[in-house]
Amino acid sequence: MAGVRTIPSGEPASRGLLAMVLGAMATGIALGVAGFGARQCLAGATVAFAMTGWASNALPEVTTGLAFFALAALGHVAPPGVIFTGFASSAFWLVLGGMVVAQAMTRSGLGRRIANRVAAPLATSYFRLIAATLLIAYALAFVMPSNIGRIALLLPIMLAIADRAGLSEGRPGRTGVVLAVGFGTFVLSTTILPANVPNLVMAGAIETTYGLRLSYIDYLTLHAPVLGLAKAVILAALICRIFPDRISPERDATADAANDRMSAAERRLALILTATLGLWLTEGWHGLAPAWVGLAAAMACLLPGLGVIGPEAFNDINHRTVLYVAALLGVVAVIADTGLGAAFSRSVLAVLPIRPDENAWNFALLILLSQAISLVASANAVGAIYTALAGDLVQATGLPIMTVLMIQVLGFSTVTFAYQAPPIAVAIGLGKVSTSDATRLGLCLRIVTVLVLLPLDYLWWRLLGVI
Repeated sequence: MAGVRTIPSGEPASRGLLAMVLGAMATGIALGVAGFGARQCLAGATVAFAMTGWASNALPEVTTGLAFFALAALGHVAPPGVIFTGFASSAFWLVLGGMVVAQAMTRSGLGRRIANRVAAPLATSYFRLIAATLLIAYALAFVMPSNIGRIALLLPIMLAIADRAGLSEGRPGRTGVVLAVGFGTFVLSTTILPANVPNLVMAGAIETTYGLRLSYIDYLTLHAPVLGLAKAVILAALICRIFPDRISPERDATADAANDRMSAAERRLALILTATLGLWLTEGWHGLAPAWVGLAAAMACLLPGLGVIGPEAFNDINHRTVLYVAALLGVVAVIADTGLGAAFSRSVLAVLPIRPDENAWNFALLILLSQAISLVASANAVGAIYTALAGDLVQATGLPIMTVLMIQVLGFSTVTFAYQAPPIAVAIGLGKVSTSDATRLGLCLRIVTVLVLLPLDYLWWRLLGVI
């Protein structure tokens, strides 16, 4: 049947599963030889099985997550309250609420209206089209907390605008539009607390491990000026430089911009989103956590009469991502509960050339640590691994705990390869762009980030008094 991919056999998946099992066994044996107890060895093997599966994509992420829950519970590696702590985390409920809001944005048509109104009128030149794509990707992240949902909504709209602008399939400009959607959606949204899975994993891990809660507005103030606005400008310039093109003058990219009146559902959703964003921005006044505000927004979207979507829309939510976040947070909790985190910290600190009280050196070193974790285990796992080390890193560097924790964002927000950020992989797949093109852009963006943006971030943090 057309459009259906047939999998000839399960051999590749079986080999991947075998590698995961062998890796887990090797980890358990190594811990035993190092003198760890039986429970710690079993916990280490279970964690290695899960992290290897997520890093290699040998199994679907939800399968790996469920396997972690089952193995950890059956092996009694930690109490059930620790293993399943992700389901009690505010990060879990923020992800779930974001999924519901994303469905409302898609089904009501408000998301499409916003994209057309903002992007299409600006598509009068190639640079403006790329800039408009990045602008709408960043703007949507404030009201639609789902990377995959934003890509699914935005990419078809931008490709249609690209078609009208004469950027047909195979043109460098079309590649630029797709990469602007993918990189813009993931990279820029790392500056908005509820808008990105790595952010939420990090926030949940911080809450679970240290009992600290991140503030929406403080997080935005710390990261948005450099990692958001400045990076967007650099990203637009790099895309236009690496994939140069021009819009055909005979095409009118604004011809189909939506100009009909908003429906009642769109107006109700706009009010809900305005109230939600307002409460997030004023968290310091009322003290309501972003997760519970987001959950209330999801409830409002589902309320009969007042809401935008019916309960059946819940069936279309990407439950795999929700379970994945819960499982990652469970891994964090198991690492902390069994003492593996402390042991790993000692091993890392033994090889890291940390210089006490040399803030600039330590700042760069911790960014490199976060980036290294992202290269090995993907950006989604950085929050789980790096956060477990933060307590010891504070003692070694002399930096404040929140500064050490926030440095990891500078690492996982810089991606070179598509596998590090699943949303980028989804975008290039849907947009039919080669992985090599995405890697070219990712590599150039990494170089400019290291040479320009990270020093700017250091100066910005010094100005804020964070360092």
